[in-house]
Amino acid sequence: MKSTPEQVEQQILAAHAAYEIARDVEPDVRGSWLEAIASALEANADELVRLGAQETHLDEGRLRFELKRSVFQLRLFRSEIIAGEHLDAVIDHADPDWGMGPRPDLRKVNVPLGVVGVFGASNFPFAFSVMGGDTASALAAGCAVVHKIHEGHLQLALRTAAIVEEALAAAGAPQGLFSAVVGRQAAEALVDHPLTKAIGFTGSTAGGRALFDRACRRPTPIPFYGELGSINPVFVTEQAWAARREAILSGYAASFSAGMGQFCTKPGLLFAPVHDSDDVAGFLQQELDAKSVAPLLSPKLREGFDAALENVRSADGVHVLVPGDGSEAPRPTVLATTAETVLAQPELLEQEMFGPATLLIRYRPGTNLAELAGLLEGQLTATVHGEPEEQLNDLLTVLRERSGRLVWNAWPTGVSVTYAQQHGGPYPATTAASTTSVGTAAIGRFMRPVAYDSFAAEQLPPALREDNPWNIARRVDGIHEPAGQKAEAR
Repeated sequence: MKSTPEQVEQQILAAHAAYEIARDVEPDVRGSWLEAIASALEANADELVRLGAQETHLDEGRLRFELKRSVFQLRLFRSEIIAGEHLDAVIDHADPDWGMGPRPDLRKVNVPLGVVGVFGASNFPFAFSVMGGDTASALAAGCAVVHKIHEGHLQLALRTAAIVEEALAAAGAPQGLFSAVVGRQAAEALVDHPLTKAIGFTGSTAGGRALFDRACRRPTPIPFYGELGSINPVFVTEQAWAARREAILSGYAASFSAGMGQFCTKPGLLFAPVHDSDDVAGFLQQELDAKSVAPLLSPKLREGFDAALENVRSADGVHVLVPGDGSEAPRPTVLATTAETVLAQPELLEQEMFGPATLLIRYRPGTNLAELAGLLEGQLTATVHGEPEEQLNDLLTVLRERSGRLVWNAWPTGVSVTYAQQHGGPYPATTAASTTSVGTAAIGRFMRPVAYDSFAAEQLPPALREDNPWNIARRVDGIHEPAGQKAEAR
């Protein structure tokens, strides 16, 4: 079942050839390819969900929602590329009176990078896998994709890949625009190949960092968009704790235990002003007893979870607040410590327990929460539960420096696919903090801008021609023009 280096070589060559055909097709054509994939996934949903349930321990409801998300994402990207938003086309006409001196005719547009290698994740067999966000955004950008399958759901991934290839062929896309490979040798060959122009990765810090370093050591380094790990701290102010302690604890229990704690945005830290009289342990135990449990996604993931949990549990100053268990489907665990302990041992805030476990940090009244936040590494999310009238600028500013998404009086485990989403953050959360792997802006990771200086009209690409044949959104002489507005309407 493993792909040989020779097979990977042939697939990358085919992908590059397909890219050369597909890179300049009209937005409507590329959009039709995305729609073909979306429709094919819908048509085969029952089979795919059944395979997913067999391989992942995830329930049918979760799998169907995840597949729905993937289909929605493809159609959202289709709308985005038909409007031309991803091209970011800009036209500056020649201006002899430009403030710094005469300006030539300058026009700029984003172009696709080429062949993109995408590594599937273990914890999202649809949303971050074969036709997940990285693959969808790379195809939307105009790239070709070679997907490295995650073997935690091998049969599902192979079947999904076959459905995608069949859908693209039926829609008239060039052969090789999408294909899949299996195995470690294939992964290394994919990163190393000179025709591979970027990598998308979602997975562990150790695995992601190894591939990131490999991509940087190439004779020609390439962008590596890696999501590696995040602990997603939650800060509860004294006023919020006094006003709605039980509601916060209930939401916390539901969020960190959802999906058996196997979400990249799981809240792994809760900073709260717990009083001696607060029966936090009893309340959380009652909340967690009502949660259903299941085995973790794979034996390897379970091994990593057990090791991480033991590392934190055995640290000085940490005690068990709510005991889990070591069963095949483990009950959630809540560990606890104090602000003084983490100030002395900030490494406690760096250990991701990827599974149903979390750490509560008790702080005393008057504690400087911004100082505690300053101990954190880069995160995907940071959450604050507070009251609207509170002065929290210092805390929010520190958290803004360390996370890609700030959450107010809510929980981070829902990551909506939309225009304003930012799913990324400073290292080690990701290797590219200025980008997102979720939402329409994800398309831009697999493109680069090219400026055309003083070109004859006949030599310009369609996106930059005066008559705007693709009817895309553009910025002309500093003025934004929406999609569908022809030049003569100006």
